[in-house]
Amino acid sequence: MQALRQVILDWLDDNYHFGDAAKVVRDDQMSFLQGGVLDSLGFVQLVLFIEKTFGMKINRKELSPKNFDSMGKIMAYLLSHPDYVGPR
Repeated sequence: MQALRQVILDWLDDNYHFGDAAKVVRDDQMSFLQGGVLDSLGFVQLVLFIEKTFGMKINRKELSPKNFDSMGKIMAYLLSHPDYVGPR
């Protein structure tokens, strides 16, 4: 799970937080939206990155805070997705 977490943190560093993502994402349960980690456009970009990087398709009906509003929720969703073949 640490490898997957690092891939997401690296993307956040490269696209939004410029080296400070690990400081901004204080814990894996912190809300990305309420904590200012990502805005709505950022979520779209993150989903597109995930689909491209891991060669998977995320059902648009599953794009919700329940699955994508924290590091923990994103990792749990990806690790349970049948098409996910990325780092664990």
